[in-house]
Amino acid sequence: MMDKFNFIDSELRGREERNRLRRLRSADPRSGPVVNMDGEPKIVFCSNDYMGLSRHPLLVERAAEFAGQFGAGATASRLICGNLSCFGQVEKKLAELKGTEAALVFNSGYQANVSLLPALTDRKSLILSDRLNHNSLIMGAVLSRCRVVRFRHNDMAHLKALLEENRNGGYSRIIITTESVFSMDGDRSDIDRLVALSRDFNAILMVDEAHATGVLGPHGMGLTSGKGVDIVMGTFSKGCGAFGAYIGCARKIRDYMINCCAGFIYSTGLPPAVMGAVDAALELIPQMDVERAGIHSRADRLREALHSLGYSSGESSTQIVPVLVGEEKNALAFSEFLETRGILASAIRPPTVPEGESRIRLSISALHTDAHLKKLIDAFKSWENIRND
Repeated sequence: MMDKFNFIDSELRGREERNRLRRLRSADPRSGPVVNMDGEPKIVFCSNDYMGLSRHPLLVERAAEFAGQFGAGATASRLICGNLSCFGQVEKKLAELKGTEAALVFNSGYQANVSLLPALTDRKSLILSDRLNHNSLIMGAVLSRCRVVRFRHNDMAHLKALLEENRNGGYSRIIITTESVFSMDGDRSDIDRLVALSRDFNAILMVDEAHATGVLGPHGMGLTSGKGVDIVMGTFSKGCGAFGAYIGCARKIRDYMINCCAGFIYSTGLPPAVMGAVDAALELIPQMDVERAGIHSRADRLREALHSLGYSSGESSTQIVPVLVGEEKNALAFSEFLETRGILASAIRPPTVPEGESRIRLSISALHTDAHLKKLIDAFKSWENIRND
């Protein structure tokens, strides 16, 4: 009799042969951007803790405070009895900072994206999705079970052409979905143009701000702040150093999601300690303009150094700096070499990025110093010397 789990053996074997097999490794924090990996200290250049808040004393203290006041868990979905007052406190603060009528907390960015799009659509809807959107937006579009058309990455002319082509297509509604900062490329979308197109064609605009929240825009509140985007999704797990996600939107959209978004309706509320950490992060982030300036200055210097060595970082203009390598095996070898030099920088391979576009994804944090940056650049120079020998 055939082993009923043969498909698992086959899949794992195939991934290993294609240099795509992933494994978990333990990383225990030390100080600053340094972790212990396999017992050795490594400077982390692949974290999403952009503002360095994950171990900030105020976040830790506020997390403990909320846990002490509200307990370890929310105990139920927010529509049952899990809507603790700390949720409303954070949502009010968030809406004020984002400049939206209302905000609603979700349990994660992935959960939000895979459930927001199905809630916004029916079978007669059309979704226009940027070709490089995150997997969560792709899966949300699939789960919507309506027509989905991808427009060329950040190509507003192509998006406009698709809107013109489909404006009289009998669709119940048209949704444009994109990211403000793309997680693997570090480039930005044209928010002003997207807003204008959505208004011209009466389309709903949903923008994922996961990698901009905390780092970009007025007071670090993202590139969509004050721009009139219909629905903004952002996360607390990156620039905010905590966990969870949110949407910023009109009050009636919030009310609609409370009633129609399965990901919100059927999930237990986030633990109070998480909400405490988020509350503290939202207090700190508006005051961190100096740290944001330092992040972008170092990212600019890193791009300049990489370009001088002949590397491409694509259209990156943010704290995310990809180093385009090509083949999976080359990206893995590069990552392993960097680790021998005390630097943790993961190889990003398909299906996360397109075939032939494997890369080292570097991210700059407020915790990085000039000495950390120099060590990273020196490691790249050493790699070049080895390759040229």
